[in-house]
Amino acid sequence: MNGYAVSAIYRFEMMRWIRTLAQSLAAPVITTSLYFVVFGSAIGSRMAQVDGVTYGAFIVPGLIMLSILTESISNASFGIYMPRFSGTIYEVLSAPVSPLEMVLGYVGAAATKSVLLGLVILATARIFVPFSILHPVWMMGFLVSTAVTFSLFGFLIGLWATSWDKLQIVPTLVVTPLAFLGGSFYSVSMLPPPWQTVALFNPVIYLVSAFRWSFFGLSDVGVGISVVMTGVFLALCLAAITWVFRTGYRLKT
Repeated sequence: MNGYAVSAIYRFEMMRWIRTLAQSLAAPVITTSLYFVVFGSAIGSRMAQVDGVTYGAFIVPGLIMLSILTESISNASFGIYMPRFSGTIYEVLSAPVSPLEMVLGYVGAAATKSVLLGLVILATARIFVPFSILHPVWMMGFLVSTAVTFSLFGFLIGLWATSWDKLQIVPTLVVTPLAFLGGSFYSVSMLPPPWQTVALFNPVIYLVSAFRWSFFGLSDVGVGISVVMTGVFLALCLAAITWVFRTGYRLKT
C-alpha cells in the first residue's frame, strides 16, 4: 500500500474543500436551518407528535441524511471529474498508484467532508429543537457507512459523466427526489397501505429509517434489513468501480 500516494490525494482534496469552505459548509447549513424554520417551527408547531417524538426532532435524522446523500455524491463526483476534465488524471494513472489507492484517496476525502458536514448540521439542529441520541455509536456507524457508500456512488458518476451537465443529472433528478420521498419528513406508517408497500422500493427509506432508529429507537423497517440493503448497495458500487478500472471505461480514453 502506497500510503504517501493515498495521503497526497486525500490532502489535496481536503485542501480544495477548505479553500471553498464558505460554499461547501455554510450553504448546506443555511439551507438546513431554513428547513427547520419552515418545517420544524412553522409547520411542526401545528402538528401532533410522530410516534411520541415532536415533529421538529423527528425530521432531524432525515435532514442530516438528505444532506449526507447529496454532498457525498457531489464531492466525490466533482473530485474525480475535475482531473478528467483538465487532463491531470493521466498523470495520476501513470504514477505508481493502484486503483485501490486512488479510490481510498478520492472517496476517503469525499466521505470525510460529508461526515463533518453531518456533524455540523447535527450541532446546528440543537439550536432549533431539543433531542437526544439513543444509540450514538450506531448513529456514527450509519453516518460513516452512508457517507462512504454514496461517495463511492458519486465516484462512479464522476467517471461516467462526460460534461458538467451530466454531472448533476443523477443527484438532481434521481437522488434528491428519492431522498424527499424516503421518509425524511414523515413516517411511512402515515401513508395509505398501498403506498407503504410502494415506499419500500425506495432504497433511501432504509437509510433514513436506520438513522432515525439510532436517534429515537423508531424505524419504519427493520434495522437489520437496513444494514443489509446498505451493504448490498456498497458491494454493487465496489463491483462497478472494479469493472471500470479493469476496462478503463471513461478513464483511459
